[in-house]
Amino acid sequence: MNAHLEARGVACGRGRRTVVAGVDLRLARGSRLAVVGPNGAGKSTLLRALAGLDRPHAGEVRLDGIPLGELGARARARALAIVSQHETPPADLLVQELVGLGRLPHRSPWATDDGQEWTERALARLDLTSFATRSVDQLSGGELRRVLVARALAQEADLLMLDEPTNHLDLRHQHELLATIRGLGVTVVAAIHDLDLAQRYFDQVALVHGGRLAAVGTPEEVLSTELVGAAFGVRSVRVRHPESGRTHLLVEPWPGEETG
Repeated sequence: MNAHLEARGVACGRGRRTVVAGVDLRLARGSRLAVVGPNGAGKSTLLRALAGLDRPHAGEVRLDGIPLGELGARARARALAIVSQHETPPADLLVQELVGLGRLPHRSPWATDDGQEWTERALARLDLTSFATRSVDQLSGGELRRVLVARALAQEADLLMLDEPTNHLDLRHQHELLATIRGLGVTVVAAIHDLDLAQRYFDQVALVHGGRLAAVGTPEEVLSTELVGAAFGVRSVRVRHPESGRTHLLVEPWPGEETG
């Protein structure tokens, strides 16, 4: 059976310089993969290659067994939605108009359905209904992130690719957003900065470090003391919350390296 998303020997980078090489991934439909790694390791670069935004230097990415490069733009947009880390939409758009752009891959010239129902549903899922008629230039950074994710939800794709989706969000909205994404039942690939969020909301973790995919597996396998220490230069420990019973990943400097 074909994987929903598969990378075979992928190498990718910026311009001619390869940043990450030797990437082999197989994700089943409905899997949630967190891509983690230190700053500059190539998380965003890898996501762009997996989404087909950049051509890999080597290797191949397949979606449902089909090479991504063989899919037309419309077919790819129906199958895959991406939220980039840096995006500045036109300031004069209303929030509902920006989210409604996610319906474009599904529209035809003769269709009477403008996708309003999907737009309203996406706004509601991210608690943005009251923002519908607000101009994009009136949004904070965190509000804009949520609106861009809502646009991706309105796109109705089976694969979501998110580059630092919790960037600019306060603690409450970080958890609400990731809980919503977890409940969608779609395949998710997300670059995540916070290791505790990665181990809590994702069932697979890919660690990018040293110009390669250093490890892929469950959060318990990849976010081990040894691998986290080697990649990030910190000590990690898992602790159980005394009330909820949930396991959390805590990190701290190695003994003797505290700065204050």
